[in-house]
Amino acid sequence: MKISIASDHAGFEFNNKLKQYLESKGHVVTSFGCSGLDSCDYPDFGIPAAKSVSEGEVDRAILVCNNGIGMSMLANKLNGVLAALVYSEETARMTRQHHGSNVLCLGAAQFSEEELMTFIKTWMETEFEGGRHDRRIGKVRDLDS
Repeated sequence: MKISIASDHAGFEFNNKLKQYLESKGHVVTSFGCSGLDSCDYPDFGIPAAKSVSEGEVDRAILVCNNGIGMSMLANKLNGVLAALVYSEETARMTRQHHGSNVLCLGAAQFSEEELMTFIKTWMETEFEGGRHDRRIGKVRDLDS
């Protein structure tokens, strides 16, 4: 699978570990940054990563900032993106099963590395169920302009 990743300074250290993990699982990873711990603006990195999903260059994206909220807000502004901010293994599973999310947003400062990796593994391994959920998500996708 092709996956883009991005973070701001708050997610920088975790994002490096994330890239290694995804590549170890055979995924092709494109990192949009950031490049260090110096304060930076999350949209500068999250927008190009989310655009890569919107434009069909990658299958999914994982965006990491302090709390995940800003990344989630920006990603959902782009056509074709269904971004989800998760806070448990169950929400990671449900956002794939019921919502078919293609962008995962995480708060690096809110959870341990182990918890974040559990969310990611669950999200990556869960398939969209379709059925009644497809009808509902179709109504959300109809909002794309």
